[in-house]
Amino acid sequence: MQPVPTPGAGEAKQARPPVKRILPPKPLAAGIVAAAFTVVLYVIELIDVILPASLDDGGIVARSLGGLDGIAWAPLLHDGWGHLLANTVPVLVFAFLAMAGGIGQWVMVTATIWLVGGVGVWLTAPPGVITVGASGLAFGWLAFLLVRGVFNRSVAQLAVAAVLLAIWGGMLWGVLPGQAGISWQGHLFGALGGVLAAWLGAKADRAASRKTAGGVGPAAG
Repeated sequence: MQPVPTPGAGEAKQARPPVKRILPPKPLAAGIVAAAFTVVLYVIELIDVILPASLDDGGIVARSLGGLDGIAWAPLLHDGWGHLLANTVPVLVFAFLAMAGGIGQWVMVTATIWLVGGVGVWLTAPPGVITVGASGLAFGWLAFLLVRGVFNRSVAQLAVAAVLLAIWGGMLWGVLPGQAGISWQGHLFGALGGVLAAWLGAKADRAASRKTAGGVGPAAG
């Protein structure tokens, strides 16, 4: 016998799919993660100032095997307090909002941006230049937030993207060459990493939805 659902007051309201959320499901935890990551950046910069360690030398050096490991370290290093301060607010805001799909998805998104941005810099930056800074991550998270609504077909996420574009849209000029001492390569490839992460996330969600739909059938007895 097949059970028949009874609509009415007892029927549970369908929740927004995780991939279409606009805010983190656990805002406090997301805020702590974003703040903790930012604190790590400040601690590293403080160590670089106090110790004669020249940590910035560990950044990305284009097309140099010795500078290849800088892909892992470059987003954590900054060329002075001014550089770090300029990245602080975007990192806090974008990292927090990018956790709308949960911490697990955020780790995937961040890792994609980190890798694509780093490899892109290593391949295209001028020779002999050391590239450091979390701005590539900030550009990646911003790009992810701007395009995820398109891939997810979410009006709410597109509305958030419009607000972010109105506030931080000027940042996007940073993906173009022009300003001396600014790694437009890091910005460009970080943004491309964010777009790729949004596409991969939407694709994975659609695949999971089809699998779930295909595995659920009527109950019989």
